[in-house]
Amino acid sequence: MITLKNITLRRGTKVLLDGVTTTINPGESVGLVGRNGAGKSTLFALLNGSLTEDGGDFHIPAQWRMGQVAQHMPETDESATQFVLEGDTRLVEVQAQLEAAEASGDGMALAQAYADLADAGAHDAVPRAQALILGLGFKVQELEHPVNSFSGGWRMRLQLARALMCPSDLLLLDEPTNHLDLDALVWLEAWLKRYPGTLITISHDREFLDAITNVTLQIQGGQLTRYGGNYSRFEELRAQQLELQQASFAKQQEKMAHLQKFIDRFKAKASKAKQAQSRVKQLDRMEKIAPVLAEAEFTFEFKEPANLPNPMLAITDAAFGYEDEDGKQTTILQGVNRSVLAGQRIGILGANGQGKSTLVKTIAREMKALAGTVTEGKGLNIGYFAQQELDVLRPSENPLEHMIRLAKEIGSEGNSAREQDLRNFLGTFNFSGDMVKQAVGSMSGGEKARLVLAMIVWQRPNLLLLDEPTNHLDLATREALAMALNDFDGTVMLVSHDRHLLRAVCEDFWMVGRGQVGPFDGDLDDYQRYLLDESKRLREEARQADMQSRSKDAAPASVAAPVAAPVAVAPAPAPAPAPAKAEPVGDPKEARRLAALARQQLADKTKPFKKELEQIDKKLPQLNTQRDALETKLATPGLSGADIVDAGKQLSAVNGEIEQLEERWLELSEQIEAISQELNATA
Repeated sequence: MITLKNITLRRGTKVLLDGVTTTINPGESVGLVGRNGAGKSTLFALLNGSLTEDGGDFHIPAQWRMGQVAQHMPETDESATQFVLEGDTRLVEVQAQLEAAEASGDGMALAQAYADLADAGAHDAVPRAQALILGLGFKVQELEHPVNSFSGGWRMRLQLARALMCPSDLLLLDEPTNHLDLDALVWLEAWLKRYPGTLITISHDREFLDAITNVTLQIQGGQLTRYGGNYSRFEELRAQQLELQQASFAKQQEKMAHLQKFIDRFKAKASKAKQAQSRVKQLDRMEKIAPVLAEAEFTFEFKEPANLPNPMLAITDAAFGYEDEDGKQTTILQGVNRSVLAGQRIGILGANGQGKSTLVKTIAREMKALAGTVTEGKGLNIGYFAQQELDVLRPSENPLEHMIRLAKEIGSEGNSAREQDLRNFLGTFNFSGDMVKQAVGSMSGGEKARLVLAMIVWQRPNLLLLDEPTNHLDLATREALAMALNDFDGTVMLVSHDRHLLRAVCEDFWMVGRGQVGPFDGDLDDYQRYLLDESKRLREEARQADMQSRSKDAAPASVAAPVAAPVAVAPAPAPAPAPAKAEPVGDPKEARRLAALARQQLADKTKPFKKELEQIDKKLPQLNTQRDALETKLATPGLSGADIVDAGKQLSAVNGEIEQLEERWLELSEQIEAISQELNATA
């Protein structure tokens, strides 16, 4: 058990935690939440031993092994597999003991080392390491590539895989999803659900927190408050707590006003002086209830586009990819035939490395199509949020210089380019005072993302291309982005691993996979199952390749990995451009808001039913296998009467359970269908 008793933590002169007390029990999965700068990373530093408390008592079991992601960028020529394999500290330790025993010729030590190697799982260590690497989005052919050959984001994925490889009782994860695509995130969720130790994670992805946590710790105003439940449950409990606090505050204020009125009225009268003095003491002793102080929320909006061409663009028989310095072309997507209409909300899905960013960059004019045509509507104005903010930011310049340069390069577009007006505009994105003169290179990731959004808003685009816009954004800023996108009059094309944002904003989905771009007709839950199946397929490829390379040796045992029940969803070939949808009657902003609300309601209402369906789908094959075994047993000659009776009773019970589950499966399917029809009818 981890205990914090009256803990005080400071960074410089600022008190981040002030006399906090809480406990974390073994096996709990904890989400640590709070605004940026509240002290989440500082608390992590206390937990991992890199920081000591300024006051109070902190205890963590001495025997607990800790796993965490190293923050430094790895620099090594080791292969990806070897680098991750070395994350198993116990295995590395035993291998060192084996080498020492071999060097000394100590037979007893040698025998003990081999026994310890078996206990440490040496026989399947390589497949386990490779399963982690593939699950986090790497390709089979990259397993033996040197670590230094990967970019920074991919090296951080290897650091995450190395941390997961480490046998641990406590796992600390600080923003583990920042460098992940949706396919890797879904795999990581499934892995963490099976993690047996104590997990503490900092994340701004609410669906990720909902999926893996059962306790929430909130840091706010120097206090640490524990809530039982995941992030959604925390929000409910927090809202109830604030409502109760506000009611109690109002009631106390009324009582205090009544006491003060009595004191003011009778303090000068000798006959009432004693009673007045008693009420003064009562007022002084009263423990004051603090009023609810609402945090300043960050909000912004996209300006109305100057025009809305329809279609925005049309892609015909196109091939997308890149061309190297020698003129050699590498095609990633081919036969692309898609159109983008005014007002559409398109979520771009696809497993890692399938070409999502290639598609977005080509539409954003960052890359040229290798074949075919991309026809733009007249007056198309693209606002592009690159996955790497520094692609469009200059580290040595400050926000004001970025805005002044932008105004000179593209013109004012109906905006005032006076310096004071630019300062005021930056202020709406929380760049106030001296921050407008702060070098971008010294800013946090969230501040850089807000600056990119400010520059996009100022350009008044009619087509927004957003490639992972939520990286480094806290939960409040993500909510502000979702609201702004729903109020945007133009078209949105979104690549994101934030499923809450995808559900809230997108009405249509494109699937990028196996060299093609086509529609995806399922929902995000279907897509998650598809990604897990793809991850399983890649791991099986790696296992087969490993078995072939070791064909002269005994085949290693396969490693169990979290997989979901298969679902018949696959990337479809791109059909001809779909016809335009009828424009909704009335305010388009309100229509989009209602559509987003309906999608969220559908997901919320059907989620428990779908979860129960999945459990039934897993249970039925087990029962069918059990039934087959019992029927085979009953058909065995020479079975005793007692065994026949026992097997018959078991078979009857199994058949009854199968029948009940099948009936429940039909009921759940009908309920999901009814909810969908009901919401469609009211939409």
